[in-house]
Amino acid sequence: MIDTIGIIVAIVAAAAGVGGGYLLRKAVAESAIGSAEEEARKIIEEGIREAEAKRKEIMLEAKDEIHRVRQEAERDNRDRRRELDRMERRILQKEEVLDKKTEAVEQKELALREKEKDIEKAQADIQMILTQQLKELERLSQLTSEEAKELLLRNVEEQIRQETANLIRETESRAREEAEKKAREIVTLAIQRCAADVAAETTVSVVALPNDEMKGRIIGREGRNIRTFETLTGVDLIIDDTPEAVILSSFDPIRREVARVALEKLISDGRIHPARIEEMVEKANKQIDQEMREVGEQAAFDVGVVGLHPELIKLLGRLKYRTSYGQNVLKHSIEVAHLAGIMAAELEVDATVAKRAGLIHDIGKAVDHEVSGSHIEIGVDLAKRYRESKEVLHAIAAHHGDVEPETIEAVLVQAADAISASRPGARRETLESYIKRLEKLEKVADSFAGVERAFAIQAGREIRIMVKPEAVDDLASITLSRDIARKVEAELDYPGQIKVVVIRETRAVEFAK
Repeated sequence: MIDTIGIIVAIVAAAAGVGGGYLLRKAVAESAIGSAEEEARKIIEEGIREAEAKRKEIMLEAKDEIHRVRQEAERDNRDRRRELDRMERRILQKEEVLDKKTEAVEQKELALREKEKDIEKAQADIQMILTQQLKELERLSQLTSEEAKELLLRNVEEQIRQETANLIRETESRAREEAEKKAREIVTLAIQRCAADVAAETTVSVVALPNDEMKGRIIGREGRNIRTFETLTGVDLIIDDTPEAVILSSFDPIRREVARVALEKLISDGRIHPARIEEMVEKANKQIDQEMREVGEQAAFDVGVVGLHPELIKLLGRLKYRTSYGQNVLKHSIEVAHLAGIMAAELEVDATVAKRAGLIHDIGKAVDHEVSGSHIEIGVDLAKRYRESKEVLHAIAAHHGDVEPETIEAVLVQAADAISASRPGARRETLESYIKRLEKLEKVADSFAGVERAFAIQAGREIRIMVKPEAVDDLASITLSRDIARKVEAELDYPGQIKVVVIRETRAVEFAK
């Protein structure tokens, strides 16, 4: 019972404590809230006062700024008005000057009109006087003005023709003497310093045999060896009664050389059958390819040309097996490079370009049987493909005159090509082409009016033209020889030069009886 009462008392005491604490906290909280509200009112009032003061300060500053801007604007306006006044005064002064000048110009125009009237009057007087003089001259000379003009023009034309022909003859003679002397020195020096061998090749190669029994082995059973050989090489193998020799025939010199090397290897080996033939032909192809590259490199080294593309080097080596009118094209190209380089050095122009263009000027002949087009077009395309310079491309294009030479190097390559081709014995010419060239030369001369007969002599190095004396006078014969020479240059291809001689002969024959 006592415990129960104690518990109840404790519970009551706890409840009383909680209630008292709550009331105490509420009183304290109300007091704090009241103080906070009072403090907030003070802060708000103080903020309002500061904002009012700040507003007044800003208003004062704004008024001061407006006043300052207004003063600056007024000052700018005053400056602009002064500038406008000054410009207006200057414009007025210019207007006064222009008025004075306009007045002066008008006065000058009036004076010019007066002078024009005086000049027109004077011209009319002069024209009247000239007309009177012309009538008097016609009366005295018994010729009309048109007849006098025609007579005067005819006399002047005859005089000018004579003077022109004499001047042309003197100028050409003097220029020819000086040019021939200098050209002869340069060409002679180049030829003396470059003495290339002259080679003549054919379309067949002869391979020696150790004995005639080897012919049967080459033919093989039922001809299988010779058929295999001809199929692989593309060369005709001719086996006839020639003792201890067989003949290889082909228009392709490289195939002919491959066949020759392969056949020699087969003969020295002694084992001749289709499989061995195929093996030897393959080895011969590789050997010839290597030889062409080495030959091309040696040619470039001998001439002193560096930086050629490897494909151009190989094509250059192919020219060893290419001939033109019996002349070996590689030796011809080397010779042209040397000649062009020497002449370029004498003339103090770019010898490097001249040598380079001279060495590869006929590079198109290495593949002209495989690609359509002239060897010049093919050569230009190849050089362009392998990034040769514009000067070299132009020299290649112009070395036969298909393109007009625009550089000294191109002219030198053209001259060196002609020198190399026209060496005695350098090229063979068939009788048929020789006769055609002479006939064409005579035909060119016969195409001119007044020509009676034309004769090509000295193997086409000179042409003599007989003219009709009543149709061609002495002065016209000089012009005729020059015109024929120009037409020969334009229409014919020939080595060296052709001398054109015009002969005019008048004979008077009478018999005394």
